[in-house]
Amino acid sequence: MALTRRTLIGSVAAGSALAALPDLAPAPAAAASPPGDVVGKISVGYQGWFSCPGDGAPIGGWWHWSRDRFQPPSPGNTTIVSWPDMREYTRGYSTAYPNLGNGQPAQLFSSYDQQTVDTHFRWMQEHGCDTAALQRFNPFGDEGPTRDAMAVKVRGAAERFGRKFYIMYDVTGWTSMQSQLKQDWTTKMSAHTASPAYARQNGRPVVCIWGFGFNDDGRPFAPEPCLDVIQWFKAQGCYVIGGVPTYWRQGINDSRPGFGAVYRAFNMISPWMVGRTGTLDGLDWFHTNVNVPDLADCAANGIDYQPCVMPGDLSAGHRRHGDFYWRHLYNMIRLGAQGLYISMFDEFNEGNQIAKTSETQATTPAGAGIRALDEDGTFCSADYYLRITADGGRMLKGQLPLTAVRPTPPVAGGGQPPTGNLAAGRPATASSQNGPFVAGNAVDGDRGSYWEAATNVFPQWWQVDLGAGHPVNRLVLALPPGWEARTQTLSVQGSTDGAAFTTLAPSAGIRFDPATGNTATLTLPGATARHVRVTVTGNTAWPAAQLAQVEVYAATGTPTPPTAPGNLTVTGRTATSVSLAWNASSDADGVAGYQVRQGGQTVASVTGTSATVAGLSPATTYTFTVVALDTGGAVSPPSAAVTATTNPAAQTDLARGRPTAESSHTQAYGSANVVDGNPDSYWESANNAFPQWVQVDLGAATTVGRVVLRLPPSPAWATRTQTLAVLGSTDGTGWTALAASAPRVFDPASGNQVTLTLTAATTRYVRIQVTGNTGWPAGQLSQLEVYAA
Repeated sequence: MALTRRTLIGSVAAGSALAALPDLAPAPAAAASPPGDVVGKISVGYQGWFSCPGDGAPIGGWWHWSRDRFQPPSPGNTTIVSWPDMREYTRGYSTAYPNLGNGQPAQLFSSYDQQTVDTHFRWMQEHGCDTAALQRFNPFGDEGPTRDAMAVKVRGAAERFGRKFYIMYDVTGWTSMQSQLKQDWTTKMSAHTASPAYARQNGRPVVCIWGFGFNDDGRPFAPEPCLDVIQWFKAQGCYVIGGVPTYWRQGINDSRPGFGAVYRAFNMISPWMVGRTGTLDGLDWFHTNVNVPDLADCAANGIDYQPCVMPGDLSAGHRRHGDFYWRHLYNMIRLGAQGLYISMFDEFNEGNQIAKTSETQATTPAGAGIRALDEDGTFCSADYYLRITADGGRMLKGQLPLTAVRPTPPVAGGGQPPTGNLAAGRPATASSQNGPFVAGNAVDGDRGSYWEAATNVFPQWWQVDLGAGHPVNRLVLALPPGWEARTQTLSVQGSTDGAAFTTLAPSAGIRFDPATGNTATLTLPGATARHVRVTVTGNTAWPAAQLAQVEVYAATGTPTPPTAPGNLTVTGRTATSVSLAWNASSDADGVAGYQVRQGGQTVASVTGTSATVAGLSPATTYTFTVVALDTGGAVSPPSAAVTATTNPAAQTDLARGRPTAESSHTQAYGSANVVDGNPDSYWESANNAFPQWVQVDLGAATTVGRVVLRLPPSPAWATRTQTLAVLGSTDGTGWTALAASAPRVFDPASGNQVTLTLTAATTRYVRIQVTGNTGWPAGQLSQLEVYAA
């Protein structure tokens, strides 16, 4: 597993709180500070650390593009997992990668070129990125002169494009940081605070220190020197942000214990999140179990809260064409966070960049295995994640209503390719709404949700902004499929400016009948319209206007929806999840993905033909259906429904998210990885030194009867046998054997897991002790699951 110095693996993704929380305006934030350059703003992490031979950078070589910076980057000599969109850079540098899919040479940019920095800051200006946090690693080595020059270039770009910036020190591997941070600030970086572009909060220049308290070998500092550094910067008149571990508040997992006073000395806390989860359910779990109590702790201690928000790792398939990023933005804004830190702007090394990125394999090196933005079958423009950031910033500042439905279309100006549903995911408004039945429900792709106007008041209207003018020639209207028949009297209007409307379809009675899918299609004259309005003057079944889905198509195409997914089957269940599989749908334009629905709500979105719905209650019966979406946004009829009952609570994994300990670990493969719910992260002990152990604290003495041990499911983890025992303890000191030492075979053909049934015993601590491994000279575990007897 490739790691960079900023990657820390460990996620907890169990359960979804989203369905339980309505779309309400964010609660008034209990901020210690008024709005400034970081409070109330969108900040983005800016690396600025790419260099190429011939660009004039003092460091020389392919800095951060290659593992060996003195050799050109290639598939075998690289540090990146994503490829930039190069169309707006005036200078590119040829690499040893294969040519792009379109035959052009594979070139990369240099951050040392001022035009590159200017381009990036222009993008920030155009997309509402208020403040850039310039990353500064130890400048006392060979990269120092280049880092110094980059600070000058960033300052100039920020001044030219009206952005703010501040210095963000990263103490990774910086053994003399206690004295050298002070020296660097005093002799070099503090001079930049004279710039009108340097960020200030509460009238004080902003400085961030990232890395205090992390429980890994790269940041071994004790609390005392860390506290000294914070207090020194505050004495210099600075507002100090702390880039802290995810579990800073509890002092467990990625956080060293004993750092509470260090964390609470910061003016603002910004907990790290990259690598913690790659699923929507994981984001919801963190919102409920980590972010909500984090914010409460900060408010109680007079600290501003700036959570880290991720677009998702493109190389790992986390992005879900924007839904992952929007869910994270939405969760943090409904939480009431005082500002957001987007990680990162230009981090092509870890795949979590929002800067413009290659759209398809045509502009990506051929055969290099690098994913483009269309990796899940949905075409996304290169600036898509910048546009999502812009909408997130507007929502943070109250300029856009709080909504769980992503308003940003994958393609600017239409929401979908020209032949698709132009209304999908676009901004929608209405003359009124009844309770939670908002206008956006009619463009969210979910037939179970709907817009309903105020009752007993006609006429009422619903309207969508397509983002650009289109020759609109067809409208498809729908109500939920299970509703009884009704006739709504309605007309359709169009406008190019949102002010003056013309009639596209005159008023008429439109029949919605469940026998024909509760849909109605209206043919329009093909007049150009950006804003499409449906005006309703009557409804025979309910005294209000109602629409569950509005699809708008232009004259260039009239796609048909995919076929319904077939043979929906329950393939597994736990106390809190149900796993499903189905047969693929077919569609002339290609199937982009599937949505699993439960009770009218979308509970999972995937590109394949299987999904696991998490966050369910034990011993509870649920009914699911699946729909397919094509590349144009058309939605299939639902599959046949299946019903599943979750397992009893006794089958809940008692170890998930609990504190862990270990005899040792290598690199970033720490013990917290065995309880994070992420099958691809893992614990690995020191090599060539047996025995080794990893353990979990269940929090209270519990009668346990079963453990499940896992390694990553990838076939790359070839079959191996680990000799291990399971030990239990009520006090963490005296141990008894729950399962005797024996060879245990981990085979990818059977999921790389081993299940051990124990003699029921009361224990609080469960330890796995490894004395041998035929596949690698160390103890290794991806997951340690513990279940009650």
